[in-house]
Amino acid sequence: MKVYKVGGAVRDSLMGVKSSDNDWVVVGSSPEEMVANGFKPIGKDFPVFLHPETNEEYALARTEKKTGTGYSGFTFYYGKDVTIEEDLSRRDFTINAIAQDDAGIIIDPFNGQDDIKNKLFRHVSDAFFEDPLRAIRLARFFSYDHLKDFDIDASTIECIKKIVSSREIADISSDRIWSETERALSNSNPSNYFEKIISLNLLDPYFSKLTKSYCDSHNNKILRWTELQINNDFELGSELPLPNDFKNIVEVCKSALKLNKDTNQDDLILLIDKINFDRNFELINQLISLPHFSENKDFIYQLAKKIKTTDFSYLSNVSKENIEEEKIKIYKEIINS
Repeated sequence: MKVYKVGGAVRDSLMGVKSSDNDWVVVGSSPEEMVANGFKPIGKDFPVFLHPETNEEYALARTEKKTGTGYSGFTFYYGKDVTIEEDLSRRDFTINAIAQDDAGIIIDPFNGQDDIKNKLFRHVSDAFFEDPLRAIRLARFFSYDHLKDFDIDASTIECIKKIVSSREIADISSDRIWSETERALSNSNPSNYFEKIISLNLLDPYFSKLTKSYCDSHNNKILRWTELQINNDFELGSELPLPNDFKNIVEVCKSALKLNKDTNQDDLILLIDKINFDRNFELINQLISLPHFSENKDFIYQLAKKIKTTDFSYLSNVSKENIEEEKIKIYKEIINS
């Protein structure tokens, strides 16, 4: 058996960028041999293993054949006779189809190093459009600092058009779409990801309401998603499995945006009650750092601070029939103080 470092880790190393993780391909082995050597199997569709010490992923070299629709519509062959070149040939872009052996020798059958120098995303083969998730991944690559200025080869653009016209993006699980999206939100340039979703026409069905891509005002991924929602009139995410913290901050944001010193008292009380300032105090302090709150930032902060420092404990002794009335009295005192 022979082990190769592959993909993004090799690409980043050639670009002088430290990669966050390593991917490895094993040639000339079998699942039984990997397990015997202490590797832990984790792959569902094909053999992938965790190294017993580093916990990094090691996959058996494989080839693939399109047999169905969507991301999972493939059958895989991972016999000992699969070469590293054959494994690399199934990868998405030439800059990711590069391997390095344990002696440091680079295996680059598709001239990925030239494309790195020319800052070009170019697909490896016509099998590219058989996997619709690759179009979404391409959009995500633009959220990295060292890849944001790359161009897309004209032939690859044509492959993406085939993916769009096939409508197979709808066959990708929403979990995978959200995984790519959340990773982009965590990178340096999340707006670039959403800009490419728009410009490459990758909108349906998961981003059908996306019209504005900007969300770079903050470095927190949840606030970035919230900013994107504000800029798109809170029309996004209905098709995605959003975590509860993403959902919650967006709902708080919708109400918080209505808070200002000119809001009449009755409406202000309704908003205060809906937002739950005490529970969401830290969340509100984060929200008001977004540019959309610049005019009312001080007002909202002072209101939140007053509510946070007000003692509501005596309400526990008030009857259920009168508790709402008493709570409103407290809110009015806060507002008028």
